[in-house]
Amino acid sequence: MSTSTESLPTLEFLLDVPIKLTVELGSCQISMRDLLHLNVGSVVQLDKPANASVDLYVNQKLVARGEVVVVEENFGIKITEILAKPSAP
Repeated sequence: MSTSTESLPTLEFLLDVPIKLTVELGSCQISMRDLLHLNVGSVVQLDKPANASVDLYVNQKLVARGEVVVVEENFGIKITEILAKPSAP
C-alpha cells in the first residue's frame, strides 16, 4: 500500500479547536478558618518570590515558563522556557 502526502489526512481542522491556557503565578495552603476571614483588600501570600517565573499550562499540562509583562494595560506572559515540544513525525 503506497502512502503519499496527498493521500494522508490533513489535521489542519484541529488548528481551530479551542484549548485552555492557564498561567499560575503561585499557590498557597491556608486553613478554612483563614479562608473565611478573607475580605476585600486581604493579601494572600503565595509560595513564589516576586521575581520567579510563572508556569504556563495548556489543558492542565505544564508546557512553558515565562515572565509577567504589561501589554497595553493588560497582563501578558513573555515565554522564557519551553518544557514540552511536540515530537517530530
